[in-house]
Amino acid sequence: MAGLGAGAAVALLLLIGFAAFVPAPAGEEPSASPSDGVVASLGASAGPSLEPSPTPRSSLIVAGFHIGQPAPALKVPQLGGGEIDLASLAGQAVWANFMATYATPSRAEFALMNDFAARYADTGLVIIAIDVREDEDTASAFALDTSAAFPIGLDLDGSAQAAWEAPVLPVHFWIDAAGVIKAGALGPIGGDAMAANLQTILPGVEVTPPEASPSPS
Repeated sequence: MAGLGAGAAVALLLLIGFAAFVPAPAGEEPSASPSDGVVASLGASAGPSLEPSPTPRSSLIVAGFHIGQPAPALKVPQLGGGEIDLASLAGQAVWANFMATYATPSRAEFALMNDFAARYADTGLVIIAIDVREDEDTASAFALDTSAAFPIGLDLDGSAQAAWEAPVLPVHFWIDAAGVIKAGALGPIGGDAMAANLQTILPGVEVTPPEASPSPS
């Protein structure tokens, strides 16, 4: 840097250093970002040094769907007398809905389930609803009001809900004739989603949504 004064030399060095750290031009995306890794490893541990983020509502229930596994035991009193015992339904396709009358989507979903129950009764499909932590009078009034066309069980103490890991209501499970859970869904869901999930337990049957699907509230 011969010929340059001391002040000019310092200024030149600062200018060169700044140029080395100029950010990429706008519009050029980096090849990876921290969020890419988070999405790709959803559900995996981020390492002991990181605080866990709040669990999304949908992730709470996905963990409890038991997809591909034998359905947990289910034996509860049936509204109107008798009992619902999943073991007695071996060899039949079963759609189980854990619900509560205060869960707003349940009303619209019952209307859709009534339609499926009527149209696919000859396939051997069994639809059951399990009312969680409500008394018989409450469940009975709801069944009458919604013209429920399928059995309703009473999970009076919430033990069945806990065994099936269904913390958010309503929740649906579709169980095939071998007793394996093939699909699950967190309500509110509409007729299209119900038909797609029902198809997983009725092989060889063309499952279609109701012609007029009420929108879940």
